[in-house]
Amino acid sequence: MQYHNSCFTSQRLWRTNKKIKYFHCDNIIRYKFATPKKYKKIRGLKLSNKVKTYGAVVLSMIFWSFSFIWFKAANKTFSPLTIVFIRLFFSVILLSTFLFFTKGFMKIRKGDKKLFLMMATFEPFFYFLGESFGLTYVSATVGSVLISTIPVFATLGAWLIFKERLKVINYTGIILSFIGVLVFILNKDGSISFNIKGLGFLMLAVISAVGYNLTLSRLVGSYSPVYIVSVQNIIGAVLFLPIFLIFNFSDFINTPFNLKMFLPIIELAAFASCGAFILFAYSVGNIGITKANVFTNCIPVFTAFFSFLLLGDKLSVQNIIGMAIVITGLFLSQMNGRKKIVDDALALTGKTA
Repeated sequence: MQYHNSCFTSQRLWRTNKKIKYFHCDNIIRYKFATPKKYKKIRGLKLSNKVKTYGAVVLSMIFWSFSFIWFKAANKTFSPLTIVFIRLFFSVILLSTFLFFTKGFMKIRKGDKKLFLMMATFEPFFYFLGESFGLTYVSATVGSVLISTIPVFATLGAWLIFKERLKVINYTGIILSFIGVLVFILNKDGSISFNIKGLGFLMLAVISAVGYNLTLSRLVGSYSPVYIVSVQNIIGAVLFLPIFLIFNFSDFINTPFNLKMFLPIIELAAFASCGAFILFAYSVGNIGITKANVFTNCIPVFTAFFSFLLLGDKLSVQNIIGMAIVITGLFLSQMNGRKKIVDDALALTGKTA
């Protein structure tokens, strides 16, 4: 069966007496059948779909911004390794259930198995070692700002490894982001205003995310995003299991069970690791990766706002200026046509588990 492509702006419809059947793909509607009488209905559906799409992408950003806050809440009771392992365990169950009911399981090609293992070693394994331990030393807002620089480092990685051409505006954004980070973390006398150990762990997370991004770019065209996240979380849980059993299991079983203590980890697994990503993947399918990815630059803003309301985190004027410079640099570094395969990989990086 052949499908005819048509945008709403062209107002071209293929006429038949059959029912309407349409599919969304990066702002293009693929019509299988359509009639003139149904045109108004199609336009209404498009408007409704836009509301759902943008609502989904904003909600996913809120969930991901809350992940830093939920971690800080869970860390009051559990160690970083315990939080990560339990979070991965629950997310594997939830994503596998989702894939089962949507028939989204896929067969991994033999040559791709090593790539999946390498990818999961970078993220979630090394990435969450860095992020989780980093967040024990710095605030949720500081963590979100530094983690938000991943696209900048990923752009540099694509330039170095894939020889991807960048434009002047991209270089400007990269430099601006680094300046913003320095403004954010340095005092007036040049000393670092935040815990150095925490910043070091967070930089480990950022570097791991770059390795993840470069590996993932070789897989995104062959497997669905949700399936990729499910597989990497399974591998990640297996990698974390022996470490959890050796270092944290005894403390975990001796901790009195309380559902309230587990709630932040359940929220991390259900909303940040699963719900947010499914919503984001849905949005990408409707508005395209480039437009959806722009929203991720707002995560530090959401985190700072909710951290102020819920955790009492405070930012100085210098911190706010530094954060604004970082976000501006992020927008500039992603403008004007990165390769689609790198863009697809970047959408998953740093927010998948």
